[in-house]
Parts: sequence; structure tokens; C-alpha cells
Amino acid sequence: MSTQTQKLTYEEYLKTPEIKARYDIVDGVMIMAPSPTLRHQTILRQLFLLLNRFVAEHQLGEVWFAPLDILVQRAPLRTRQPDLLFVSNERSEILGDIIEGAPDLVVEILSPNNSRADIQAKLGDYAGLGVRECWLVSPEARSVEVLGLSEGNLARVAMYGSGDRVSSSVLPELAVAVNELFG
Repeated sequence: MSTQTQKLTYEEYLKTPEIKARYDIVDGVMIMAPSPTLRHQTILRQLFLLLNRFVAEHQLGEVWFAPLDILVQRAPLRTRQPDLLFVSNERSEILGDIIEGAPDLVVEILSPNNSRADIQAKLGDYAGLGVRECWLVSPEARSVEVLGLSEGNLARVAMYGSGDRVSSSVLPELAVAVNELFG
């Protein structure tokens, strides 16, 4: 990940023109995510299509994919851009030009560049906001780890692999075949 050393304030962030690259901002420092691979984008597309269809059919809320900022804190400025996120109708007040509050569900598609520390930092931010559920999708392991909010932390609820169907406490009737994600 490449970083910018000048620290950005919330006010400067609001004045920044739309950026096409993916950045998380951690303590005011913009950290650019590496360009996603074709495999990553294929998984993202498939998961978006499945989730969006389900959410739209049941009129549950909205599903978006990165780049879209979630404001974690204003000072020092911290934002996150999960690969995919779902905001229920009940939480729609968090929606604006950016997301100011906790989505119900976030999805991170892991890459070999992700360190465990980076993932833990993101999970800490998501838990601090009150994100109810997080999916960690591993293209390497062809698995989906589902974490749920418990006592202020995101903790593993289940691990799904080949032949399994991912279930969600946030979207209880949803069942996503792991094999459909990885082709």
C-alpha cells in the first residue's frame, strides 16, 4: 500500500474532489489500496449481483461497492472503504455523500497484500462503529469467514468453504453458495 504523508483534516477531506482510486484514511494519512486483480473483481461482481438481487427483491435496503467512504472518525480523520456494504432501510439515516455510521454488513475480499494487522485494524474500526456483520472472503482458501458483533468486537460466527452455503444473521433468508463466488 502506498501512503501520503500530509495529514488530511475532515474539512479538507470534504473539499477534496472525487477520487477514483481506492483509499482508506488512517489518522489523516491517505493509504491507497493496490489495484484489485481480475479474480478479486470477479468475486466482487458475483457477490454484488447475488446480494443486490436478494436485497432488492425483499426491499431491505441498499448494497454498494467500493470506492465509497465510511466515516469512522473526524479527528484524526479515519475512513474505510470495504469492498461491499449493505445498509438496511432501518439505518438509512447514515446515507449521504459518504456513509456516516455503521452499515449492517461489510465485505472485505482478502488479497495476499493484506496483513493480519491491517485486517484487524479494519475489523476494529467496523466494530467500533457498530457494524453488525462482516464477511472476510478469501480467494486463496476459497472460503468465507462470517464475523458477528458481540460485546463490541467482531468475532467469528462461522467459516464456509467449498460446497457450503453462507448464511447471515443480518439477511436471515439469504443463502450464498460459496462455489458460486469462486466459479
